[in-house]
Amino acid sequence: MSVIRVEELTFRYNGIDVISDITFAVEQGAYLGLVGPNGSGKSTLIKNILGILPAARGRIELFGEPLGVFRRWKKIGYLPQRLGALNAHFPGTVEEIVQMGLARRDPVDLKRTLSKMAIGHLAKRLIGELSYGEQQRAMLARALIRRPELLIFDEPTTALDPETRDVFYALTRTLNREEGTTIILITHDSGIIGQYAQYLLYLDKKVIFSGTFKDFCSSRDMTGIFGLDSQHIICHQHDANGSRA
Repeated sequence: MSVIRVEELTFRYNGIDVISDITFAVEQGAYLGLVGPNGSGKSTLIKNILGILPAARGRIELFGEPLGVFRRWKKIGYLPQRLGALNAHFPGTVEEIVQMGLARRDPVDLKRTLSKMAIGHLAKRLIGELSYGEQQRAMLARALIRRPELLIFDEPTTALDPETRDVFYALTRTLNREEGTTIILITHDSGIIGQYAQYLLYLDKKVIFSGTFKDFCSSRDMTGIFGLDSQHIICHQHDANGSRA
């Protein structure tokens, strides 16, 4: 079953196409890496899919239902690119924020999730007292503890230190491969995401490539677009010395 299906999607801002004629599908249990240069429309595409921005034309389906009638939002976890809208004076602790909206609060699951994101020691701290990186980890924990069927992350590792970033990527792989969670991850880490995701959508206002990493890595058309070195970096086909394998 397609968790997401997008057909001929176009979004315009001030009369100019930001993304145009986007068509792709994400099957249940897939791990998709969404990559592209700055300004390529990656975040815009996700906001269209979630109904945050209205498309100029095209069709979007979530779990087999048209976007306009979809109501099962608990199936979807979303972490936006920026946390600028987070109220620094909100009187909530980290543990309260992470558990917010849960029908049943499980202290064991809470402790496990906070520990995985290395913020167990911050459980009683107010969210507004944390650094940006700590807030990002708290919001990641909030997305993960819900265990939705579809998780969408927009540049989730931007403010994370390398160790926590690696922990996060490992968590997404576990959720995908062991629990069957469908994952879409927008990232600039094009040389890293191929270690975790099976599928690649390369966007530059239109779809440049959509398919498996294996297909991307063997595509001569993509070699012509990206160049052999860049293609190998995205595919992570290099040895410890940085030479192509």
